[in-house]
Amino acid sequence: MLSKIPVNLKNVADEDIDKEILRAGIIAELDAVNLYEQMAALTKNENVRAVLMDVAKEEKTHIGEFQALLLRFDAQQKKELEVGAKEAEEELSK
Repeated sequence: MLSKIPVNLKNVADEDIDKEILRAGIIAELDAVNLYEQMAALTKNENVRAVLMDVAKEEKTHIGEFQALLLRFDAQQKKELEVGAKEAEEELSK
């Protein structure tokens, strides 16, 4: 993603803007987690690895914060997240 919002927010309805901002935040944090974990896997320096993994963990917290807000504003997203979790559990229990 590299600091570019994946949706043109000028084309988003006023009532949906906050949801799209939160989704962009989630995408950015996921991108950061991926980057930091990849770099941690590449480095041979344990101190660098430890700091990268710690920062990646913080980004995961940020994802949770954005997701909690999104689920407050988007009932359909909340419902579908619950449906997806249930479907995953059913598949794993086979």
